[in-house]
Amino acid sequence: MSATDPAIATVLHDSEVAAPESVFRHTAIAGVLAGVGGIYLAAIGLLLLLHERPIIVDVLSLGHATLIFTGIGAGIAAARGNEALGPRLLRGLMAGVIGGAVLSLLPLLMSAVSLRYMFISLSPQLLQMLTFDSDTVTQGCLILIAAGAVTGLIGAVMTLTPAAIRRHLMVASGTVIVAGVLQQLIQIMLQTSELLTQLNEVLYSWDGLMLQGAVIIFVVAFALSVGYSALTARRAANAAAQTPAARKRAQLINGLIIVAILVVLPLVAGIYVGQVMMLVGLYILMGMGLNLEVGLAGLLDLGFVAFFAVGAYVTALLTADNPHALAAMSFWTAMPIAVLCSIMVGVMFGIPVLGVRGDYLAVATLGLGEIVRVIVLSDFAAPLLGGAQGLLQVPRPVFFGIPLSGPVQLFYLTLVCSMVAAYCAWRLENSRLGRAWMALRDDEDVAQALGVNLVRVKLLAYGLGAAFAGLAGSIFSTMLGSVYPSSFQLVISINVLALIIVGGMGSLPGVVVGAAALVGLPELLREFGEYRYLFYGAALILMMRIRPEGLWPSATRRRELHADDDLLVSPAE
Repeated sequence: MSATDPAIATVLHDSEVAAPESVFRHTAIAGVLAGVGGIYLAAIGLLLLLHERPIIVDVLSLGHATLIFTGIGAGIAAARGNEALGPRLLRGLMAGVIGGAVLSLLPLLMSAVSLRYMFISLSPQLLQMLTFDSDTVTQGCLILIAAGAVTGLIGAVMTLTPAAIRRHLMVASGTVIVAGVLQQLIQIMLQTSELLTQLNEVLYSWDGLMLQGAVIIFVVAFALSVGYSALTARRAANAAAQTPAARKRAQLINGLIIVAILVVLPLVAGIYVGQVMMLVGLYILMGMGLNLEVGLAGLLDLGFVAFFAVGAYVTALLTADNPHALAAMSFWTAMPIAVLCSIMVGVMFGIPVLGVRGDYLAVATLGLGEIVRVIVLSDFAAPLLGGAQGLLQVPRPVFFGIPLSGPVQLFYLTLVCSMVAAYCAWRLENSRLGRAWMALRDDEDVAQALGVNLVRVKLLAYGLGAAFAGLAGSIFSTMLGSVYPSSFQLVISINVLALIIVGGMGSLPGVVVGAAALVGLPELLREFGEYRYLFYGAALILMMRIRPEGLWPSATRRRELHADDDLLVSPAE
């Protein structure tokens, strides 16, 4: 042995001694974070609010489910590693116990000292929830610690199960939670036919989802997830052997199935779901327009809501039955004019910022959007635009004598416009102009050196993107029957930009997925009040951490974000 061998042995011995301490510290941190997270949710009042919504009647509430998932998350975080079964289970158990012990400090403190003068949400009802309606607080705290140990152990077990099984379990559990939380909406949907009414009686009671219904939904969702995974794997295996024509035919069939579902769903789900789907459709239209500017051309636009406002106001001025109206046109005549006016405003917006790049471009477009908002509210334009009072009595469209008066009928109008817009955006993306936009996004100087006319390309991006927003604004004015300046705030531009980022930059399917996730889900969770924005923000943070390329990114975007991952993988020896 060489002279350095004793030194190496000493270092190895020290690392072996320090390893258990590091593992215990990691386990303790996971447990403490889980407990502190539960205390935070209780202090802000969210935990009690969630507890008021049952998932399974008299069995599980959404508040208790939150604590369960917190404990499972602590167990998963603590049990990660390559150790044997026993140590990993022990670490998960310890993390759950620590998390339950930290959380149990809150009911002990609430029973000893009144804290409601500082935290109004720390009510007796919360104390009953945390102690599981036990006779004494001490007994409830022991139950809380035991529940933490069980959930932490479950989390450790999940790290040992195959990834496919974990995915199926998560899908099945999520389906049960959705079926319980949205039980009022689902029960309304199940009243449309006698067969669905019988299914409703099996799954739900008057108060909500029953235990037998939850078991049925879990089993069916798990089986469907397994079947879908197997079908996807088989189709992926057969994709290489398919001809391009066969692949296109399969894509066409899938698209027709999706369209058929979208056509039938509002009729089955009712007016409220139709209203939500229409709102999602309007954001899809705006998202497709902003995707041309940001996703393809790389032109960050925070004043995009101005084009939306132009489309709405022009439609109202040309169709409304009020003193401010300029004409008495039908919606079908006014809509193309509104889109044309939006294009003109988009080009006018693009001219002052032709030489601006990066963050300065975002600030400049933000200023232009605010200019439009100030003009609409000003006394100078009030004789024409109505000022703060807006424009009233905007009529609904009439299609071959059939008035499109309800949310469901207007949704079909939005769906058709969205499909036409999606086709135009798809053709633009694969055209010479689309390739020029992508070259501009990658490097403006190189694109100009290669012969791309920057002025023409940028103005076309602003103008065509504004056309989609103007179309959405035109439909929006007929949906409300009125146009108010308060409907066109900066938050609309931010929401459209957020749905593009979450869905996937430069991806048309990503726009649809992002709009459904960031617009549809918060609307369905409106009953949770302002707390739904807490879910909204948490989802955005997790999205940026876990999947920065978006839910359905384009192939180019995925390669850009994961190019370094391939470089970090060492070649096999």
